[in-house]
Amino acid sequence: MKGIAVGLVLVTAVALSAAQKAAIPRTSDGRPDLQGTWSYATLTTLERPAEFKDKPFLTAGEAAAFEQRTLKIQDRDRRDVDGSTGRGSDGRTDVDRAYNQAWWEFGSKIVGTRRTSLVIDPPDGMIPALTPDGARRALDKRGLWLANGSYEGGATGTGLDSYTDRPMQERCLGWTVTGPPMIPGAYNNNVGIFQTSDQVVILNEMVHDHRVIPLEARPRVAETIRLWMGSSRARWDGDTLVVSTTNFRPMVFRSASDKFTLTEKFTLMDGDTLMYEFTVDDPLTWVKPWTVQFPMNRINEPIYEYACHEGNYSLRNILGAARNAER
Repeated sequence: MKGIAVGLVLVTAVALSAAQKAAIPRTSDGRPDLQGTWSYATLTTLERPAEFKDKPFLTAGEAAAFEQRTLKIQDRDRRDVDGSTGRGSDGRTDVDRAYNQAWWEFGSKIVGTRRTSLVIDPPDGMIPALTPDGARRALDKRGLWLANGSYEGGATGTGLDSYTDRPMQERCLGWTVTGPPMIPGAYNNNVGIFQTSDQVVILNEMVHDHRVIPLEARPRVAETIRLWMGSSRARWDGDTLVVSTTNFRPMVFRSASDKFTLTEKFTLMDGDTLMYEFTVDDPLTWVKPWTVQFPMNRINEPIYEYACHEGNYSLRNILGAARNAER
């Protein structure tokens, strides 16, 4: 009887696995159909907040309380500025809230797993320490801002002699939201995916960028060629699409070096949920690799044009003000 029971359990497990596999939409060649528009807005932070230092997951009650508190802090329509300090209870001034709530898209929920950070490895939910070389590079502020609007690193950089001194966001060359890798941020947390039997296209409208990635063992570009979004190749590992990217320009992602290698994984959990995971490996910048994971949710909405360069008056104004100051 024991053997029969074990056999029934195995049969049931196989049947469930087959049912789950069948529930995933597939293309004509049998691969998971990842196509569509996906949103990855979330209140879960990249790294684990200090208040949850030894707590990798929240209870349902803790999650609800955290969401309510975070939404209140992020509300740009608040006008509770103290006349004596010029700041609200969240530390922001009225100028900080110049873009009202309609412009922001942090989402309203944490990730469904109720993790306290998007970083899943190391287990403490924190990005590993920088190497000495990485720490030196982090002082240069011409790279990407972080998702919270601050820079990674110290007080040097960001000169005013030329547009080349300015951060990548000001130049519409990159954004942490779009990557690669993609990291949830303040708005435009969406991506469009298109696929054929031999290519996959990843479209991020934030700075109007897209990657056309071959699904074959095609040679990469030469080591000496460095690209803003790197050189990507994709392959299927079972039902998971694995994208490997090299040949990044230094400083394109945080303070990464030219040895930065990115591995992204896209796994369709069901018709409306796409699990996204990426691993950062750069021994010249971080003391060990680190991994981020979060779900993307299908949305039946178009992706509207961002038109970053067309509305980019900041560079002219910033550099023009600097010239006036010099005079």
